[in-house]
Amino acid sequence: MASSFQLRPFLEKDQESVSRHANNRKIWAGVRDHFPHPYTLEDAAAFIKMAQEEEDAVVKAIVVEGQAVGAIGIHPQEDVHRICVEIGYWLGEEYWGMGITTEAVKEMTQLAFELGYTRVFATVFGNNPASQKVLEKAGYNYEGIMKSAALKDGQILDVWMYGIVSL
Repeated sequence: MASSFQLRPFLEKDQESVSRHANNRKIWAGVRDHFPHPYTLEDAAAFIKMAQEEEDAVVKAIVVEGQAVGAIGIHPQEDVHRICVEIGYWLGEEYWGMGITTEAVKEMTQLAFELGYTRVFATVFGNNPASQKVLEKAGYNYEGIMKSAALKDGQILDVWMYGIVSL
């Protein structure tokens, strides 16, 4: 059972909490390089501003006991893939293993379907089994491996593809 959390828009007051929870090399190792490390207050301010001003994507704070301790977003694709969104997320390490991310993924996936998208997908580094489990527990299907498809922290990694459809 997941601990109590809520998803809500980011607020300027979230900067300190976002910076504190995001400034973790273990989180950075599992996400794309546009996520900085170290993660400063300025990085948090820029991210929150982007999340607040985003017109296409939906980016929400994962909030526990009033504190933004993570983020989750759905990002629309373009052209013939415009019926799809990519989901991405991170959560502060002290909240790992509580089922929060799985429930947040379920909630955002449902929102994507309510917004009319037919497919939600995620890519996960092959060395991140915890994130793979999150997606599997949220009902996503493993679709395959893109071999040697990413370079992270000087290491060439396989990328696992997961997806779920509303049809």
